[in-house]
Amino acid sequence: MRRLFFALLFVNLVYFGWALWVMPPPTVPPSEAHLHLPPLKLVEELPPEQRPDPDAVRPAPDTTQACLSIGPFADVNASAQAAALLKDKGFDARQRGAQGEMTEGYWVFIGNLANEAETDHMLVSLEHNGVKDALVMPPTADTGRRISLGLFTERGRAERRAQSVRAMGIKAEVAERKLPGTLYWVDLSPPPGMMTVPLQDLFAQGVSNRVSVQPCPPAASAAAAPAPAGGASTSGAAVTQASPAGPPKLP
Repeated sequence: MRRLFFALLFVNLVYFGWALWVMPPPTVPPSEAHLHLPPLKLVEELPPEQRPDPDAVRPAPDTTQACLSIGPFADVNASAQAAALLKDKGFDARQRGAQGEMTEGYWVFIGNLANEAETDHMLVSLEHNGVKDALVMPPTADTGRRISLGLFTERGRAERRAQSVRAMGIKAEVAERKLPGTLYWVDLSPPPGMMTVPLQDLFAQGVSNRVSVQPCPPAASAAAAPAPAGGASTSGAAVTQASPAGPPKLP
C-alpha cells in the first residue's frame, strides 16, 4: 500500500512537470473585432503627408462662462433684492431692464357670445344667481362679445370666482392680463463647480416665486464675459436700462 502511494505521487509529479515545462500553452483565437482593427504605427512609421504638423496652432480651450437670467421681476426693487442675495452667495449678479409684457393680474370673463340677445340673457342669468358686478365689454373683431367678471391680483382668487360661475352651468375663463412695460432680470455667471441657482433660497427670503431661470439673451451673454484685469466692475445694484413708470397695480 505504501509503495502504491509513492508510485502515484511520482506519476503526479512527472505529469505536473511535463504540463508546466514541456506542454505548449493553449492558443487563444484572436477576437473577430480585433482582426479588423488597423495595426498601430508610430508617428515615425507614417508617410510624411500623414504626420501631424508639430507647429500647427491648437484651438484655445473654451473659457466662456455660462450666463443665466433670473426673472422677470415686476419692479427694480425686487430684482435688487434678488441680486443682493445672490451676491452674498458668491454670484456675480447684474441687474438688467428689458421691454416686455407684464402680468398685471388675472381676468375672469365669459366669451364666445354670439350676439347682443345672448349677452343680455347671460347677464340676466348671472344676476339671478347673485352676480351683480358683471360688465359687458365692447365687442371687437378679434375677441367678439365678452362679459367681464372681475380682475384679480392673485390667480387663486380668480380661479375661485370662475369656479363659482361654472357651478351655475356657465363657462367662465381665466386669462392673464398682460400690459407692455419694463421687466427686470438678474443676469449671472455661476461660480466654478456650480451649475444651478438656489431659487428655493431666494423664495425663502421673500423673492417672488413667479421667477424662473433661463439662458441669457445674446446681448446679456456678451456683457457677462469676464472683464479684463484691472477693469472697473459693474455694481450689482445698477440696472443696464432706464425704466419708465409701470402701469398701476390692480386692486
